[in-house]
Amino acid sequence: MKIYTKTGDEGETSLFDNTRVSKADPRIDACGEVDELNAWLGVACAAGVSPPIRTLLEDIQRGLFALGARLADPSSRIAARMDKATVTDADVARLERAIDDLEETLPPLRRFILPGGAAAGAALHVARTVCRRAERRVVALGPGIEPVLVIYLNRLSDLLFVLARAVNHASGVPETEW
Repeated sequence: MKIYTKTGDEGETSLFDNTRVSKADPRIDACGEVDELNAWLGVACAAGVSPPIRTLLEDIQRGLFALGARLADPSSRIAARMDKATVTDADVARLERAIDDLEETLPPLRRFILPGGAAAGAALHVARTVCRRAERRVVALGPGIEPVLVIYLNRLSDLLFVLARAVNHASGVPETEW
């Protein structure tokens, strides 16, 4: 299979139900934001994180593929066929547990902190902002979107903030308060 299909040469792409839409369609924009978020998580991994954090980030990356698949499937055609293309309340609960576990290892947050720190921590801060943007794009799609997708992105942005703090803390990089 070739990587190029030439089917998008005129500014359109296909959703999973084979509907052709503009590449500027809000649904495609939301998918692109989720894809960028996923890439930033890859940057964070490449910048150097501990094995447990890498495992967590790779699990999240898989979850983002599932979330993107849900966004690209307005007719819900793939849900019945692909177990790995689901995003559930259990996935949200896993993010919450990770937040709680990581926060136990960190000093209490007293003030706003400036994004930055070690390379991986800074990449996670960027990922957090991209996650918030992806969340806004998904919300803009309206009431037909599965609520769990918005909840997942909301909780993920919180986790990415805590992960950035944890990675910087483990790297010995002090937080710069605002």
